[in-house]
Amino acid sequence: MPKIVILDGYTANPGDLSWNELEALGQVTVYDRTKPGETVARAADADIVLTNKVVLSSEVIAQLPRLKYIGVLATGYNVVDMAAARERNITVTNVPAYSTESVTQMVFAHLLNVTNRIDHYAAENRNGRWADNPDFCYWDYPHMELAGKTFGIVGLGHIGLRVAQVALALGMSVRAVTSKAADALPPNIIKASMEELLEQSDVLSLHCPLTESTRHLINADTLRRMKPTAILINTGRGPLVDDEAVAEALAGNRLAAFCADVLTEEPPKADHPLLKQPKAFFTPHIAWATTEARCRLIQVAIHNVKAFLDGKPVNVVRG
Repeated sequence: MPKIVILDGYTANPGDLSWNELEALGQVTVYDRTKPGETVARAADADIVLTNKVVLSSEVIAQLPRLKYIGVLATGYNVVDMAAARERNITVTNVPAYSTESVTQMVFAHLLNVTNRIDHYAAENRNGRWADNPDFCYWDYPHMELAGKTFGIVGLGHIGLRVAQVALALGMSVRAVTSKAADALPPNIIKASMEELLEQSDVLSLHCPLTESTRHLINADTLRRMKPTAILINTGRGPLVDDEAVAEALAGNRLAAFCADVLTEEPPKADHPLLKQPKAFFTPHIAWATTEARCRLIQVAIHNVKAFLDGKPVNVVRG
């Protein structure tokens, strides 16, 4: 039986799900976490390696002579040196589109938190503020009605399209930067340039891949072109945003709010400039991590391994 090693299984399955179906395919060893210096020793005899965030660099791959297959427990596969994998004829697969609904949900959880401040009022009321209030209601922040506002999207892949559908259902006008032709877009999604999106968006949500051209797509210059009342949301990749530039824009009241599920460095250092900004709202890279999405992730990852062992690999990434 093939030897299968999972280098960082804890985030996908902290114990509430099962690897049983994978164990039927080979001899499985699951590590909750693997430090960089431990990767080679743990994967040395593996035919198949599954990884989420543990990096398989060219140097690591060169020291794994038995390795035939790398399964990425995510959609993005930047943790794998694809050139080294190709040179060794190692098959690399990913798990596409498993978290579309969950990430979309997180986008609007962040947005509605900013526009309605549910968590703030719940906390205040637990401390007795409503009970002691002289009026039947109170509010500390102006509330924004989303209907009629412009929702800008960068990237119309699976998640970007689903986000657009929800924004339209909320009565928002949707504009998008996309490689798709304007006449190929679903009804009511308007193709726009990046400049138009920056200038027109009341809400700007990032859903594009991280490439050299999109790294720091949101920076000091692009932030200056945005409305000071705009809300910026990043559930894509941390480095799409220049963290310091966003912190400065928030501090200078040139951006109304920043909502993020991802940061450039994860976990961030305690002195990260955005963590001190009261108008910055963070979740710890969990948009993908609903129980339902993790079930799909594991099911597809196991199906990928089985297909490879059957000689008919699926979800193969070319890099």
